[in-house]
Amino acid sequence: MKEEFELESEHIPLCDLLKYCQIAESGGAAKHFIAEGNVRVDGEVELRKARKIRAGQVVSGDGFEIHVV
Repeated sequence: MKEEFELESEHIPLCDLLKYCQIAESGGAAKHFIAEGNVRVDGEVELRKARKIRAGQVVSGDGFEIHVV
C-alpha cells in the first residue's frame, strides 16, 4: 500500500501518523508496532514512538509506504 499523507501542521508524531493512516488500530497498537522495529523513517529503523515526522519524509514497513507532504 502506497499512500500520501498531507500535513496540516509542521509535524506529526509517528504513532499518530500510523493510526491516522490505519496501519495500526489505535495509538497503543501503533506504539507496540514501532517498538518492535517494524517501522522505517527514510529507510532507517525508528524506535521512537513520538518521532516528529515532517513533510518530505517517507515512513515505511512491511506492506506500506507513506509519503508525507
